[in-house]
Amino acid sequence: MQGSLYVSLSSQIALERRMNTLADNVANANTTGFRATEVKFNEVLADTGQVNVSFVNQGEDFLSTENGGLRTTGSELDFAIRGEAWFMVETPTGPMLTRDGRFSMTQAGELVNIDGYPVLDPGGAPIQLNPAGGPPKAGRDGGLLQDGARIGAIGLYQADLTQGYHRQGSLGVVPVVPPEPIVDTAGTGLLQGYIEDSNVNPVSEMSRLIMVSRAFENTTAMTRATEDVFKEAIRTLGSGQ
Repeated sequence: MQGSLYVSLSSQIALERRMNTLADNVANANTTGFRATEVKFNEVLADTGQVNVSFVNQGEDFLSTENGGLRTTGSELDFAIRGEAWFMVETPTGPMLTRDGRFSMTQAGELVNIDGYPVLDPGGAPIQLNPAGGPPKAGRDGGLLQDGARIGAIGLYQADLTQGYHRQGSLGVVPVVPPEPIVDTAGTGLLQGYIEDSNVNPVSEMSRLIMVSRAFENTTAMTRATEDVFKEAIRTLGSGQ
């Protein structure tokens, strides 16, 4: 009987975590470059001495690798990535990966993201443009041209997020393992004049959120029923009947 209570509790913990990730996904359905959070749950077997009890672990987060839709903006300082790669910007707390390519050029010629953080080149250095040269032309490999001359490149990075990461706001992620610049860009590409929309499907995520919410309610009801059985058993044993 206790086993069923523990199973219900583990299920509630897992369902609550999934509800939180789904709610965050829905909230960022219109966030440029946002990648949805998915959760992988595993079965955990516990030997109680009489029977094996199957629990659900708390789950492991991972990011969906599906690309979001492309939206044309016409701005020569907007960029989108096709394929599994990231931009990298320098924040006050260190480098951050992002798929949000809404960039601008400062009066000093520095290329920065929407929050004013410097965009980094493949070597991890801020990108310096000629402020008098006008918007640059970008190649598929990230190379930047001004007045027909190559002046730098936007870094395209890869990272093993399976080793762990944490979100930094809604615009980016910081991996546990340091990212590396992509040398062979055959499987990736930079598009100028576009931005990438969130890869969240709001209708699908809302449907999942409703299903998980109902499952949580059912598990809560089962837990209460189990507690009632315990209370009744204690009253019966305490009365000596």
